[in-house]
Amino acid sequence: MNQRKKIIAANWKMYKNLAEANDFFTFLIEKLPKTKAEILIAPSFTSLWHAFETTREHPVEIIAQNMHQEEKGAYTGEVSAAMLKSVGIQRVILGHSERREYFGETDTLLKAKVNTALQNELKVIFCIGEKLEQRKANTHFELVKNQLQNALFELNKSDWKHIVIAYEPVWAIGTGETASPQQAQEMHQFIRETIAGAYGSDTADAVSILYGGSVKPDNAPALFSQPDIDGGLVGGASLEVDSFIDIIKAV
Repeated sequence: MNQRKKIIAANWKMYKNLAEANDFFTFLIEKLPKTKAEILIAPSFTSLWHAFETTREHPVEIIAQNMHQEEKGAYTGEVSAAMLKSVGIQRVILGHSERREYFGETDTLLKAKVNTALQNELKVIFCIGEKLEQRKANTHFELVKNQLQNALFELNKSDWKHIVIAYEPVWAIGTGETASPQQAQEMHQFIRETIAGAYGSDTADAVSILYGGSVKPDNAPALFSQPDIDGGLVGGASLEVDSFIDIIKAV
C-alpha cells in the first residue's frame, strides 16, 4: 500500500471573476467533505489573494496557474514567483497543454520555470501528455518520456518531493473524451517507471501522479481506483461546487 498523497486539483483556467469565485468558495466551505486528499484550487490571478484569504482557515490550498521564469524585469503582463509568494501561494501549475499549445511554451522554457519555482520554494504540478495524432502514431510514450526528461531530469533527487506530475492526454481535455481507466493507468505506470529509471523506485513511488483529461463525477471513481493514479487535475467539472465535491468524494 503506497503512502503517496492523494490530490484533487482544480484548474479554473480563464473562468470566474472575483464575485463568482467568492460565491464558489462560500458554498464549497459549507459543503466540503472530510477527506484525506489535498484539495487544491487554481483561480485566475485576479482572485488569488481573495481566494487565499477566504480559505486560509479551511483545508483548501490556493495555487497558481502559471508564472514567469525570470525573477523580475520588463515583462509586461507577467507574474513572478515572488509575487505569488507574497499573496500566500505555495504551489504553481507549469507546462499545461494549453500553455504549450497557445503560448509556445517549450520543454526548455518549462525547465527554466521549474527551476525558478523550486529556487523560490514553490511546489510544482508539472503537466505532460500527448495529442491525438501522437497516440494514433504510437509515439505517445516517447513524447511523454521526452517531456519528463527535458524539463525535470536534471533536478536533484531531493527536489522531487516538491514535484507532482499531472498526465493530461491533450485529446481528452475539454472534449468530453476521457482516457479509459486502463489507458490512463498504463501511462501513469510508464511515467512512474521512467522516473524510477532515473531516480530510483523510492523516489518514483513517492511522487503523486494525477490524471487530467475531462475528469467528471461519473468517471472519477474508476480512474482513481487505478494503482498509479493518485487523484485528478480537474478542469470544467471543478467550476461547479457540487460536481467538484463529488469528485473529491471519489478519491
